[in-house]
Parts: sequence; C-alpha cells; structure tokens
Amino acid sequence: MVGQLQARRAAGVILKMIQEGKIAGRALLIAGQPGTGKTAIAMGMAQALGTDTPFTMLSGSEIYSLEMSRTEALTQGFRRSIGVRIKEETEIIEGEVVEIQIDKPASGNGEKRGKLTLKTTEMETIYDLGTKMIEGLIKEKVQAGDVITIDKASGKISKLGRSFARARDYDAMGSSTKFVQCPEGELQKRKEVVHTVSLHEMDVINSRAQGFLALFAGDTGEIKQEIREQIDQKVSEWREEGKAEIVPGVLFIDEVHMLDVECYSFLNRALESPMAPILVFATNRGITRIRGTNYKGPHGMPIDLLDRLLIISTQPYSEKELAQILNIRCEEEDVEMTEDAKDLLTKIAVDASLRYAIHMITVSSLVCAKRKGTEVTVEDVKKVYGLFSDVKRSTQFMMEHQNEFMFSEITHSEPDAPAAAEGDAMTTD
Repeated sequence: MVGQLQARRAAGVILKMIQEGKIAGRALLIAGQPGTGKTAIAMGMAQALGTDTPFTMLSGSEIYSLEMSRTEALTQGFRRSIGVRIKEETEIIEGEVVEIQIDKPASGNGEKRGKLTLKTTEMETIYDLGTKMIEGLIKEKVQAGDVITIDKASGKISKLGRSFARARDYDAMGSSTKFVQCPEGELQKRKEVVHTVSLHEMDVINSRAQGFLALFAGDTGEIKQEIREQIDQKVSEWREEGKAEIVPGVLFIDEVHMLDVECYSFLNRALESPMAPILVFATNRGITRIRGTNYKGPHGMPIDLLDRLLIISTQPYSEKELAQILNIRCEEEDVEMTEDAKDLLTKIAVDASLRYAIHMITVSSLVCAKRKGTEVTVEDVKKVYGLFSDVKRSTQFMMEHQNEFMFSEITHSEPDAPAAAEGDAMTTD
C-alpha cells in the first residue's frame, strides 16, 4: 500500500485488538474523499486477518431487495461475520500401505472383497476390506508404498504421500509426488479436528425450508428468528462444554451513507448484542441528508450512531504518492511507459483524479500497440487525454452547452418555460 500512514497505523491498532478479541461489538468508520484508499485499507485488514477470521463485505445499496427485508439482509451479514470454531476428536488409522489384495468375483457382478496391510515403524496389521473401502482406495489411486489415513467414523481415505523407503524405486513419478516418513507408534490414533463455520451457515443448514443445498445456491431467503435462537442456545452450550469457541469477525459496509434511518436504528441495537462482529463502515460523503429523513448529518449518519464509532480519516494523496501508485499500476498491467509519460500522467492525476489517470494507462497502451510501439510515450497519453474527458472537463462542457441538451435548466429570464415544458411532457406521456 502507498501513503495514508496515519490511517494505516490506526487500522493496525484496530487489527491488533481484533486478533486479541478485545473489540467485538465495536464499530469503525473510514471517512475521506473519493479515491483516497478507504476500501483498500479495509481489504488490507481482511488480508492481514487471514482465512480463520470471517470477513464479510457489503455495499450500502445491496440490502435493498424485494425478496428480503433490510433488517434480514443486515442480520445475515452480521451472522456471516461471526465464526464458530468447533473442536472434534476423531479416530483415524494412519500407516504405510504394504500390500493391497482385491478379490473380484468370477462373474464380475458380486461384491468385491479384499485385504489391506498397513504398517508403522512399530507394528503391522491386516484389515479386511468391503466394497465401499475398495472403491475409496481405487478412487484415491492408493498403491503399495503410499502413506494413508482412514477416518473410522466416515470411512474417508486421504493420501499423505509416498514413503521415503520407496524414494529409490525405479518408478515413473510426477513432480507433485510428496515423500513422507513412515508413521510412528500405533496404527489407530485419536486426532483433534477443528472446523470453522459461520453462524449464518448453521442457520441455513438447520432451516427446513432450504437445507444445506441453499449454501451452494445462495438463495437463502428469510430465516426464522426461532431457528437463530436455537442455534445461539446450542452454541452457548458448546462453549460451556469447551467444544466450541466464538470467533468475532469483521462486517465491512461500503457506502454506508446509502443506508436509511431504519437500518441505522437496527445497527444501534445490534451493536449491543452479545454476539456482534466488528463493524467497519466507509463513506465519502460530508454533511449530507440522512436517507429516510429531512435532516442532515455528518457523513449522512445519525449523531447517536456516530457517537459509537471510532473514526479514521483518509487524506488526499500527494504528487509523489500518486506517481508511486501509477508506477505500481503500470507494473501490474505490464505496460512499458517512458518517465516523461509517467510524469504527465501524474500531473493529470493531480489535476483530474487518480481513477481517471489509472484508466488512461490501459487505453494509452492500446494506442501505443496500434502504432506498433514498445513504450507508451507522451504523445500517446496526450492523444488519449484528447479523446476521453475527465469529470472537470465534461462538467465545463455541459455548463457551456447546457441549453442544447434535453431537459436542461432554464434561466430566470424565461419563467413560463418550465410549465410549458411540463405540459409537453404530460401530453407526450
């Protein structure tokens, strides 16, 4: 990441508190002008947290749907962001395959039977195989010399790799072949397995209307409150027994100013619940109208919710930082560009916007490729700058020619025109 040192330091403090589990049920607001890296900071937090901590990303406009109420959409977002780490002890058989014998019936239609010989450094045992186990061994392509594990409860077979004892065998092996030590001790072992699932996944699986298939379809619909209460009760029991632990995640809502006053009221209450994730909001609005009311508020949010938030402000990038960002972007897009062209692009980013300058990189490379050049030059950037307008130039053009566009605002010198135009519109309809 480039720049925003103060905002990144603040995010780092929050990240440390999240990892230590000290900030659950708190909220954070990242506020700043458009194009100052608010979403980038949130995505950086998600990467730093890793895969174990749930991170859910929503946009403020995503919650408006005809199929689902706004509070239901927010509730699902909340419960997606809370993980449950469930500990489970399973019995497994782990050893090196010495020999596999499969007896096929002469007719070809009967049940297959067989024997599997497994060994560790201390013991060797022969197991009788049924049809299901034989199919599992064939599916995993298990052969003598492989180190495997068998889950006794489910019968699942996992191949860990080839034994080091077979490393010198004259056999055709792929580059992905992994060599492992022959297991030590007894064949049968108890192993602790940890599963991390979100509360929302548990809700969907236990919902009679959808079942676990809805996890893959994504169409979960509204879930009854009774089911959620039962899940919460069960999770609380598991916590007391030491079988499970809660992992508070992060719910990131971008463009939070798009939420209305009802959603803000729900968030106020939801933050006080015992099972609440860390809320991270992002907005680029100043003092604007709160959606659903006629009142204005900072960032388009009510004061009572803002009072609960820790606010991180992002600052506009300096010219040096803009040049660094554009340089990284050129490397990402494999675009060769001269230093003069990069300097010009940086000036455009300062005068217009960073996003406009980033868009120009790809378009300039296409113009360069058309003339069969190897490097994007100043002339290519100037040509693209002339072809595509930025927001400022487009607005200036609109101001100069507003009377020539449809439904433009009429000046005060023609007071009767709006009524006439309105009448024309009604007759057209």
